[in-house]
Amino acid sequence: MNIFGRASPPKWSAQFCGCGENTGTCLITCCLPCITFGQIAEIVDEGRSSCAVQGCVYGLLMSITCHWLYSCMYREKMRSKFGLPAEPCCDCCVTFCCDPCALCQEHAELKARGFDPSRGWIGPPNAPPPHMPPTMFR
Repeated sequence: MNIFGRASPPKWSAQFCGCGENTGTCLITCCLPCITFGQIAEIVDEGRSSCAVQGCVYGLLMSITCHWLYSCMYREKMRSKFGLPAEPCCDCCVTFCCDPCALCQEHAELKARGFDPSRGWIGPPNAPPPHMPPTMFR
């Protein structure tokens, strides 16, 4: 909250060119961005799509250099889910100019929000375990 009692707009917790903050993610993203993209997409889709499928689609799109459009769509989904601003510019420009930096920023943002992209979708952070039905008897 600011001094006038209004909530401040949400901000990215990770910098756009802050790839060096997590060298493991940076290295994987530079060598195999389809892995990082798949992890992000699985969490943004809340488990409705798998990391492997999304990573393969991204990899196929890389072969025709259209992967940045797919990445742009997921960046927009993630921003709208968490109410994040389009920084440093519009999503398409960010993913077209430096998709690895965008993926590293998105990965770091999910980690800062309590998700572990490397483990995949296991539900929202700090959620109670799923309710299990009672066992059946004969």
